[in-house]
Amino acid sequence: MLMQGFAGFMWLLSMALILFSGFALIDAATRREDAYRAADKQTKPFWLIVLALAFVVNLIFDILSFLPIIGLIATIVYMVDVRPALRTLPGGGRSGRGRGSSSDGPYGPYNGGR
Repeated sequence: MLMQGFAGFMWLLSMALILFSGFALIDAATRREDAYRAADKQTKPFWLIVLALAFVVNLIFDILSFLPIIGLIATIVYMVDVRPALRTLPGGGRSGRGRGSSSDGPYGPYNGGR
C-alpha cells in the first residue's frame, strides 16, 4: 500500500517535471533571437538545445536518476533568470507581438516633431 502511494507520487512528480520543462521549451522557442542578445544571455539555439535535452531526459529517465535533476536545474535557471530578463524587454521578447505601430521609430513612437 505504501509503495503504491510512493509510486503514484513519483509518477505525478515526473509528469510535473515533463510539463515544466515542456513549458520552458515552448516559451524559449517563442522568444525572438535578438531578445536573448539584448538581455545579455546565451543565444536562443543554446537555450533551445539545453531545454530540449532536459525535456527528453525527463521523458526517458526515472525521476530518481541523476540526469533529470540536471535537466530540472537547467529549466529552473531558464525560468528564474533568462525568462524574466527577456520579459523586461519591449514587447516581452516575443516574436510577432508587441511590435508597435508603423509610425514607431527606432527609439519609440514618432510624435511628428512635437
